Amino acid sequence: MRFPVCRLVLSVSLVALAACSQEQKKITPPPPQPAAAPAAAVPPPPPPAAATPEPARADTAYVHDVAAFLAGQAVSQASRLQPLTVQPAWRAFAADANKSWTNYHATRTTKIEQWAATELDSVRAGSSTVFYPFSGPDLLNVVTMFPQSNTYVLVGLEPVGSVPRLSTLQNPKLFPAVKASLWSVLNFSFFRTNDMAVDLKSVELDGALPLLLLFATRTGHQVQDVRYVQLNTQGQLIGTDSTATPKPAKKYIPGVELTLINQTGKEQKVYYFSADISDWKLGATRDAVMQYVRTLGPLTTYVKSATYLMHKSYFSKVRNLVLGQSTYVLQDDSGIAMKYFRPADWQFTYYGTYKRPINLFAKHYQPVLTRVYADTTQRVRPLPFGTGYNWRQNDSNLLLAHRQKPS
Repeated sequence: MRFPVCRLVLSVSLVALAACSQEQKKITPPPPQPAAAPAAAVPPPPPPAAATPEPARADTAYVHDVAAFLAGQAVSQASRLQPLTVQPAWRAFAADANKSWTNYHATRTTKIEQWAATELDSVRAGSSTVFYPFSGPDLLNVVTMFPQSNTYVLVGLEPVGSVPRLSTLQNPKLFPAVKASLWSVLNFSFFRTNDMAVDLKSVELDGALPLLLLFATRTGHQVQDVRYVQLNTQGQLIGTDSTATPKPAKKYIPGVELTLINQTGKEQKVYYFSADISDWKLGATRDAVMQYVRTLGPLTTYVKSATYLMHKSYFSKVRNLVLGQSTYVLQDDSGIAMKYFRPADWQFTYYGTYKRPINLFAKHYQPVLTRVYADTTQRVRPLPFGTGYNWRQNDSNLLLAHRQKPS
């Protein structure tokens, strides 16, 4: 430590004075000095303003390990879940999961990535925000199609759910529930809504969040943060003060926000909202979801395996939102019916093969698409992977619609 010179001189002088006083027998005291005026009292500084408390966050380290555990991947060495990963049940689950995902990536992910790198190059550059209505927890397909977007907004009927507790992860019924939930998306590229109504409301998997975490891990993301959010009746995003799934206020839309880091180090936000976005239900919540999406600016909308809902008159609000705010729409034939696109406003690129919808949705057959795909002047482009309800590679279709004039 360094001292000022004046303090050092003073210290030496005092030492010398003390030494001299030991030799002197009598010291003449100094004359009395008048008392100094008392110093003016200095008021204490005001206390710092109380900081506005931040909404409670989940234990991020635990959440990251839960995501890995559900995905059948290694957890951190210091994790509370580490003892569970040496048990035979988890080891068998992880081995089976790795086999399924290896096959999935070979047959789907690699093909999608190669196709999208060419066909969606400019689309990806203009897709800062991707809207995925009727998605359920399907983070898997949207981040494969659009890996570098800033924000993903997913909407489905499935409840938000919660980060599984340790007791849930110890439940032997967990692994069959996870496998059952993933079976259709890994084999056919889509979730089956009726199955999710059972699988994602079980004790083991109480909503979309566990699968969102799993997909984040299996697509190479690190989970940085999880917080529960809500949309109020003005469509404003508000946080909650709970680390457990909160009960939403009346007419509020429950949701969750995930902060992820992808393989290139980019931070990304994923929002999932549990909402019925039919016209009638949107009226009951004052169009909260639609109001929120309108604040996001220009969109790329992705639609897949959407049960042809936007073909119907009572899904006009979400359909009009997509048509009015999207720069790009990438969809299979279960998205917006062709009759709702104004040809003067959009440029279309067709991919794959159009066949009649599966029997369950036969009434949504579009003769106009049959004519388009049969017209050699359209130059329909190949689609080297399967997607949607006609999930086999040579039976699937995609439409890329690019807006030609501002909305």
